[in-house]
Amino acid sequence: MAYYSPKFGVIHTPYSIAAYMKPFVLLSVFFVALQAQAQQYNPEKIAPKIARIYSQGLAQAQDGNIPAGIALMHEAIAKDNRFMDAWLSLAGMHGELGRYDSAVYYYEKARPIDSIYFRDYSLPYSIDLAGIGEFEKALQAVASFTAIPNLSESSLKSAAYRARCYQFAIDYKKSHPDSGYVFNPVNLGDSINSPVSEYFPAFTIDSKRLIFTRRVRGINEDFFETVRNNQQWSLAQPLAGNINTNANEGAQNISQDGQWLIFTGCNFPEGYGSCDLYISYLTPDGWSAPENMGNRINTDQWETAPSLSPDKQDLYFTSKRFGGYGGSDIYVSHRRPNGQWSEPESLGPEINTIGDESCPFIHADNQTLYFTSSGLPGYGGDDLFVTHKLADGKWSTPLNLGYPINTIDNEGSMVVTADGTTAYYASNRSDSRGGLDLYSFELRKDIRPIKTLWVEGRVYDKKTGKGLPSAVLLTDLATKEVISKVQTDETGHYLTTLPTGHNYAFNVNRRGYLFSSDHFLLKEKTADSVYHTDIALQPVEANASIVLNNIFFDVNKFELKTESQVDLDQVISFLKENPAVIIQISGHTDNSGKAADNLTLSANRAKSVVNYLLAHGIAPARLKYQGYGDKVPVAPNTTEQGKAQNRRTELKIVSM
Repeated sequence: MAYYSPKFGVIHTPYSIAAYMKPFVLLSVFFVALQAQAQQYNPEKIAPKIARIYSQGLAQAQDGNIPAGIALMHEAIAKDNRFMDAWLSLAGMHGELGRYDSAVYYYEKARPIDSIYFRDYSLPYSIDLAGIGEFEKALQAVASFTAIPNLSESSLKSAAYRARCYQFAIDYKKSHPDSGYVFNPVNLGDSINSPVSEYFPAFTIDSKRLIFTRRVRGINEDFFETVRNNQQWSLAQPLAGNINTNANEGAQNISQDGQWLIFTGCNFPEGYGSCDLYISYLTPDGWSAPENMGNRINTDQWETAPSLSPDKQDLYFTSKRFGGYGGSDIYVSHRRPNGQWSEPESLGPEINTIGDESCPFIHADNQTLYFTSSGLPGYGGDDLFVTHKLADGKWSTPLNLGYPINTIDNEGSMVVTADGTTAYYASNRSDSRGGLDLYSFELRKDIRPIKTLWVEGRVYDKKTGKGLPSAVLLTDLATKEVISKVQTDETGHYLTTLPTGHNYAFNVNRRGYLFSSDHFLLKEKTADSVYHTDIALQPVEANASIVLNNIFFDVNKFELKTESQVDLDQVISFLKENPAVIIQISGHTDNSGKAADNLTLSANRAKSVVNYLLAHGIAPARLKYQGYGDKVPVAPNTTEQGKAQNRRTELKIVSM
């Protein structure tokens, strides 16, 4: 379904090529000269035969056949190389095709013929200069244009808008000095790109599976998939299952674990508005038939461009619903424990403006958001921005990604891999196979998200081996903040992200079972692998035991470190949920030092845990403790790794 853009006065589709391309506006140079003051050049002195060729070229361009118009302009110039209007129109036509370097070349061929006559074309000339990054020259060209007497109000407004954009570009470059960064997008190749347009890339967290939208048969939009093996992409195929239809599906986002696909569907029979958000699930037979996401997410207006957080708890999307700040705004809805989505919340005036905000992409770090905006200061049209979630839940001041990622054209959606170094987007660059193609490029360091790894695995019953749907919590050990809470699927499989630079507690909970704890210490190092952790949960029964992996002490000390609070609070919750359970806390050491000292240290450490539980309301009769020193090793004490395993605190159910 098309909609009207008040900024550009052009028709866009919510997830189509127009989201990536500059609006088509025929420049004034295609028609007639704007002034008749004294000058060297006089268009009335052009020979009638040459003027007819010129008129034919204008007619071709107005009918949309710009290449034919260009050919006729060259023919006219070949007969009279001082035919200034032909040079100017040639420049304008190349500008409309996005060939800004050629447009500048032809403007600069025209200007020496008559600099006074040229002044009226200084504004479109400035746009093409900006198109090749010559912002200082572009600003000078605007100044030349505004010096013309008696300009109309609309001309002055247009000039002022362009001047603001060029000045922004100049200031941005000063505040972001050249660091040697090279913007060099690489076409993803013939396995993915085709003679028609491909756009809206979406990846699973391992970047091995790519889903994108392809415009097929000229009008229909369907989803395609490709898989990467040994750095090679397989030939893209339509998504299997019941998701592609004769209607338009697009603007999709695949969950990081590859199990959900949320997308935009327009004019579906069950829709609430022109375009709604739908969800499909991966099954053994392919993708399920789409389900409308309901009247909390969707309205009688326009919803599109979904982006799901890595833990599948937050859904970011674009909406034109009433009550926003401008045209389209970005909202977020939170997934409740019952699986329902909350009422969407606007990201607020820090993000949304009186212009259009769209194409949100929440990175795998769950803290970095990329999006487009036409209302924030930038280079003109829709620019790409990045913002970071702050400790209080608000968002940082958006940062423009800068030139040449942003240009004077409209930028579309961009996604970034989990490692934070590579971005993917759609563009109609010179090496396109046709229309829009998908490209990758290295992201500039200062606009990268937090490098993110991930942990995946399966939660299962230790006795039966059956997969267990469970809650998986990742908690920052320093701040005690829950970074993500993931619900496994019905078979117990899970995936959650690990932003580097922090230390995390990793807890798995299910009613009727002892919780499991682990940790990932990434603060002082950048890990270089994916973690695979299968977790066996033990039913709550007598003699069941677990290691409390997030109980920490300094060397030869028994005072609990603050990082221990995460596991201690898990123990408290477990005891409150199981009021008949009596437990024993056991302390263990490695064999370093004297055995008697180790025995005393282990007993004191176990007692410290019990004292914490007592201080938080657990009855003394439910708690026992014992120190075993180095008498019960679980690994050889011959390596540091083995010794680390032996230094542990255990919880055992004594009775229930």
